[in-house]
Amino acid sequence: MNSTMLDSGMVRRKKEKRKRPAWGVPKGVFLFATPEGWRTSVLTESGNLCGRLDVPINTGPQDAQAAAAVMVTELARDFHDTDVEVSWDPPKRSFLMA
Repeated sequence: MNSTMLDSGMVRRKKEKRKRPAWGVPKGVFLFATPEGWRTSVLTESGNLCGRLDVPINTGPQDAQAAAAVMVTELARDFHDTDVEVSWDPPKRSFLMA
């Protein structure tokens, strides 16, 4: 009988060191409400990362901010081994001039 790695014990994958992405550490985040759902633009040292926030379309602004903050802190920790803190400026009132 031929013995294989699976027969003799648990097989472990070689742990690969993650290569740091070309984009830098997050420096800021913008959150946009669109008819299709919440979108983000994460400002980094070397550019912007834009995308859809993975929350239901009817998520309220405070819950969307909380989800975006989690996304940014996990991004910094997972890819750059650093902690960041996300705080939000108060909402600005906008108006149209006629």
